[in-house]
Amino acid sequence: MSNLIDTEIGLETFSGYENELQEILRRLKKKLEGKDRHQVVGSAGPDLEEANTLLANLNLEMNNQDVPKNVKNIMEKRYKKYKEEVENLRRKLKPVSDDQHAHHFGFMEEEAIQRQRLLNNTDRQGQSSYRLRESQRIADETEDIGRNILDDLAIQRETMGHTRETILDSEEYTDRSIKTLRGMARRMATNRIITIAIITVLVLLIIAVIVSKFR
Repeated sequence: MSNLIDTEIGLETFSGYENELQEILRRLKKKLEGKDRHQVVGSAGPDLEEANTLLANLNLEMNNQDVPKNVKNIMEKRYKKYKEEVENLRRKLKPVSDDQHAHHFGFMEEEAIQRQRLLNNTDRQGQSSYRLRESQRIADETEDIGRNILDDLAIQRETMGHTRETILDSEEYTDRSIKTLRGMARRMATNRIITIAIITVLVLLIIAVIVSKFR
């Protein structure tokens, strides 16, 4: 039957350690039913070691900051229950002092914590590498954009240069046209004066001829 921990997203690891520990506890309890206690105690050592390791992993997952408080409370209750079961089986199968066991368990917890820290550091290094790659990608894209802008500015500058040359040529043509028109105007004025002078001379000649006939 599923529980809150099993249905919470991201907490599958705790449930996986829990299932492994339950299997080891069943195996240890089954060994207690054996008749040869010395043989049972001797074969239970690896199982106890593995149980201690799983307890340390459960404790590490329980103290994960991402775990919601309500789920963490359920984890703590289960963790305490498993720890008591392991303690009881240890006393029955392997008579070791509580101080030695606490030291050993503390060592296993510390080892698990150090392993998790190493994984976290590796993850942070991976994230840092990803950020560096993203920064490099953005820098490359920015460089490409800047290069394209410079190319566009160069093209626009060249276009403006051609336009300026065209304007200068147009001004030169305009000046030539104005000079030509002025020359034509002067010639027209001169021709007009000459035409008037010729007409005036002709009129005077006609008048003189007429006057000479009537004398």
